[in-house]
Amino acid sequence: LAHPMPATLGARDPQKEAQRLLAGRFDARVLEPSPPAVADGPWFADDPTDPAGADHPVVGPTSAAALTWERWLRDFPEQAEWAAERWLGAYRRLGAPPATLTDTREALHRLVVYVLSPARRRANGKIALRWTLGGIGTPFFGDDEQVRVTGNWLVRQIDAAATAVPITSLSEMAALVLSTEPDLEWAAEFDVPESGDVDAQLDVDPAAAVWLGDWYGLAFSVLEQLRADPESDDGGRVQLWVEHFDAAFECLPAESGRRAGYGASPGDAAHPEPYLYVAPWNFDQVPRSDLWNATAFNGAVLSLSSVLDALDQREFALDWFRERRAILTS
Repeated sequence: LAHPMPATLGARDPQKEAQRLLAGRFDARVLEPSPPAVADGPWFADDPTDPAGADHPVVGPTSAAALTWERWLRDFPEQAEWAAERWLGAYRRLGAPPATLTDTREALHRLVVYVLSPARRRANGKIALRWTLGGIGTPFFGDDEQVRVTGNWLVRQIDAAATAVPITSLSEMAALVLSTEPDLEWAAEFDVPESGDVDAQLDVDPAAAVWLGDWYGLAFSVLEQLRADPESDDGGRVQLWVEHFDAAFECLPAESGRRAGYGASPGDAAHPEPYLYVAPWNFDQVPRSDLWNATAFNGAVLSLSSVLDALDQREFALDWFRERRAILTS
């Protein structure tokens, strides 16, 4: 686990990789961002679950597809490892995180705030990221460019070429990605970690970075399915939000007073352990319930330890989210 597979450090097109397995009978949809870059709004990013434009029935990561990858694997079990790595099916279990998770999380959060997100922002004004194989990265932007973290490596891909370097300092990473200094100004209005010494080595433990990538992989798999549920009316996109380093989306109409954010945090100052959460926008309009157990905000939390103990971690997380969404739709 300490070192990512070399293939993840080269130029990739995740949707085409998946398409090659389907032998022309289906169209593939995957959780990862894929080229080409989307040059207009409101998201400036591809939708990993949208079947629009398909010429054949879609095999995808959620029930929005004609066939889920999990169902497809019944006929092609030899592809279980491939699907598991990509959080598409044959879902693997998360183990306990390394003791170095907090330091690694804080280091990668700084890298995202001051290097990765500014690369996307200067192209189209957008700052959010997505889960990518083995880590996190931008959707494709500009001239089919993507910047991503894979384990303790930083990868910059432009069209069919990719450059991968071990993560060192903010200054060196910015020189590769931005061709200038780290962008220390754009996020001043947000509650983000301070940049610190931009020339110092970022404290990224490879094993912890890989674990964190899997935490986001599980989160995106769960949240995309939750978004695909018919009950998730007026849903937004699942994105990795730079401010709090959490994967989240929102659903239910704002005018109903029941709109809420559903997300997965890698941990923070108020709740150091990774956790799932539901955060209603207008808590005073939400039906009272003992399920609203959060103390740092108005809403609900589920700690990582509860997820790790579950027999089926993914279904357990989905059921937990759906139970709290049901309160908001009652």
